[in-house]
Amino acid sequence: MPSRYLVQFAQAHEEFRLPELQSISELNGFTIQFLDDPECNDPKRPFMVLELENEEQARLLARRCILVKAVYDYYGHGSTYEALHEVNRSSKPKWEQYIPDTSFKFIVSGFNHTIPQRRQRDVIESFAYMDFLGEINMKTPQILLACFEEYDESFKRPREEHAGDGGFRQLYFGRLLEEGTARPLVNVFDVKKRKYFGNTSMEAEISLLMANQTMASPGKLMYDPFIGTGSMAYPTAHFGSLMFGSDIDGRQMRGKTYDHPSSNLKSEPGVFRAAKQYGVDGRILDLATFDMTNHPWRCGGFFDAIITDPPYGRLGRKRELSDRQKELCRIHREAPQPEDTPYIPPTKPYELSHLVSDLILFARYLLKPEGRLVFFLPTVNDEYEEVDVHNSLCEGMEVIANSLQDFGSWGRRLITIRKTTLQSYPPPTFEAQREESHTPAHKDFREKYFQGFKAPLSEPSPLDSPKLADQ
Repeated sequence: MPSRYLVQFAQAHEEFRLPELQSISELNGFTIQFLDDPECNDPKRPFMVLELENEEQARLLARRCILVKAVYDYYGHGSTYEALHEVNRSSKPKWEQYIPDTSFKFIVSGFNHTIPQRRQRDVIESFAYMDFLGEINMKTPQILLACFEEYDESFKRPREEHAGDGGFRQLYFGRLLEEGTARPLVNVFDVKKRKYFGNTSMEAEISLLMANQTMASPGKLMYDPFIGTGSMAYPTAHFGSLMFGSDIDGRQMRGKTYDHPSSNLKSEPGVFRAAKQYGVDGRILDLATFDMTNHPWRCGGFFDAIITDPPYGRLGRKRELSDRQKELCRIHREAPQPEDTPYIPPTKPYELSHLVSDLILFARYLLKPEGRLVFFLPTVNDEYEEVDVHNSLCEGMEVIANSLQDFGSWGRRLITIRKTTLQSYPPPTFEAQREESHTPAHKDFREKYFQGFKAPLSEPSPLDSPKLADQ
C-alpha cells in the first residue's frame, strides 16, 4: 500500500520541479502519485505531499533531485493546529514505535516568516500527547521531527517584529527521512570555480536540471551538438553517462593552449581540463569540430539522449558553396599562414524557428527509441503559445516537459522531447526553404532581443550581447 511523504523544495525554478521528479522516478522504475488536495500538490508551493510505494523511493528522490531540499515521512497537514493534531493522532501507527527509547529533536520553522522562540516552544508543547520518552538530543538525534508553517509571500515585505505571526496558510508535520544530497552539487559545479569556462557557459543549477531531464546514468551515451565550453557535459558525466560533444567553433572546446614546460606537446582542450577537475574526463569520449547541418553521422539510433543549448540564431553554412567560393577557400588554405593563426568558422543567420525544427529532426535520426532531446528555447513571454513548440515537432517525437525560466519580457523554456517511434529515419536534409502556418514567439528572437522586444524588426542592432553574439 502506498505511503505518503512530504517533500520540501529549494526555492528556485518552480516550473522545473515536477518534470525533475517525474524524470528521476522514471529513471528508477517507479511512479509518483500526486494527491488531489490542492494544498498538497501545487508545484509552486514550498511543500508537496507524494504517494510512493516505499521509503527507499523517497530517499532516491532526495539523493538525485537538485530542487529537493529534504524529504520527510508525512504525518499530517492542516490549516490550523487543531486540524493538524487530529490528523497526526490518526497517524500514530507511523510514529508510536519511536515513543519508548528514541532520542529526538523537534524543530518549528516558518516559510516566508520568522517564528518567535516563545511561540516555537508553545508549538512543541502542543505535541506533548505524542508522549516520547527518549532523550532530547539537539546535536545527534536518532529522529528529527519538523513542523512547518507556510506563510503567503506578502509577509516578505518589511513589517514590525512578529507582525502577522500565526497567520499562516498551511501547516505540515513529519519525520526527516533524508536531506537532499544532490542539492550541494550546485556548489560543486559552480562556474566561477571551474578551471575552464566562457561567457556563454550555462549556470551549474540549470546544467544539473538538464542532466536529470536526460535521465543520465551509468552506461548511457549522450551527445551535445553545441557543446561550447562543456557546461552540460560535466554533470551528465558525473551521473555516470558517457559524453560526446561537437561544435562548429573548435575554439570554444579547446580554449587557449599553452606549451608544457617538459615537452613539445600542447595542452589538452579546455573541456577536458575542466572534466579532470570533476574527475569525469574518462567519460568524455571525444570532441569534434563540425557544423550540425553538415554532420558526419552516417548511421543513427544510438544515443540515449541529446542535451544542448542551441545558438540563438547563427550557425554554419546551409547551402553548397559556389565554384567561385570554393576557389577562394582553396587559395586561402594554400596561402602561407602563421602557425598560431586561428581558424574562424563561417557562420550565417539561421532562423531560430528553423533551427528548432531541424534539431528535432536531427534528434529523431540519432536517438534510440524512448531517447530524449533536452534543450533550451528562448521565447518572448507575451507572445508565447503552446502551439509554438508543437508545430516544430515531427512524426515520432512528443513533448513531455516544457518549463519556463522567466526573465521578464522574455524567458527560456527547457523543452524535453521523447522519441516515441521504433522506425529508423534517414539523416535530415536541413532544407533552407519552408512554409510556416503559425508564427512562433521564438521566431526572429535574436532580432527581437536586440530591439528590446519593442521596436519593429529591422537590421540587427550593432549593440552586442555575449550570449547571443558568441553563438
